Amino acid sequence: MRVWSIANQKGGVGKTTTTVALGGLAAEQGRRVLLLDLDPHGSLSTYFRQDPDTARSSVFTLFEERKQLYPERVKQLIQKTDFDNLDLLPSATALATLERHAVGQEGMGLVLTRALAQVYDDYDLVLVDTPPLLGVLMINALAAAHRLVMPVQTEFLALKGLERMVNTLEMMSKSRKRPLEYHVVPVMFDRRTQASVSSLLTIRNTYPTQVWPGMIPVDTKFRDASKAGVPPHLFEPDSRGVDAYRSLYKWLLKKEPSTASVAAGSAT
Repeated sequence: MRVWSIANQKGGVGKTTTTVALGGLAAEQGRRVLLLDLDPHGSLSTYFRQDPDTARSSVFTLFEERKQLYPERVKQLIQKTDFDNLDLLPSATALATLERHAVGQEGMGLVLTRALAQVYDDYDLVLVDTPPLLGVLMINALAAAHRLVMPVQTEFLALKGLERMVNTLEMMSKSRKRPLEYHVVPVMFDRRTQASVSSLLTIRNTYPTQVWPGMIPVDTKFRDASKAGVPPHLFEPDSRGVDAYRSLYKWLLKKEPSTASVAAGSAT
């Protein structure tokens, strides 16, 4: 199992679209994929027609029952979607209450890590959609991740959000045994606007080794796919946005360590 967290401390930058698009493409290739919604807003859950306001079984249960997690219980919380190889662990708006209850409680930052360990052999890839703020949920996402994918809108204000996120990563890396690898993904790129072009150049110049060489364009098909509740590659396979995500997914796979390296890392 590999865990990719999709994160940025700024909202509205395409985290949910990136989660669904990458997860759908991985599932298309036969990988067993779990999409995990860690955002109290529940956009990922809503995408797949789950209501975070009424959810009885959700990722919130992991935190409620964190001291007695076992494989069958975690599996009970995971739901099948209508799409092959694609499962969902939905969110609940109750997640928003965790922040004030988590203070001083031991082990709250590793709940997700321990939960995913219970279903380690059931999935090849887990994609975690995260909330746009630093708190116990984001800490769980960063602690569980093998790598971080950061969608960044190509506009000035988004660059400030990226800077904050990188600072957060540097802080988190100090508490991990090894640094967390991250990749910056320019999204919502509109080549017709100077602001978008200028922001893309700034991202590439500021983070030359972390930024993906491509960009995800503005594409109304993403909005239509979410309205239909269908992963983008199944809704409009030949759209320019899906083509871009296919390129991103291939690039991320090339960045993955070999199976032998993963096994060696797991053993240490």
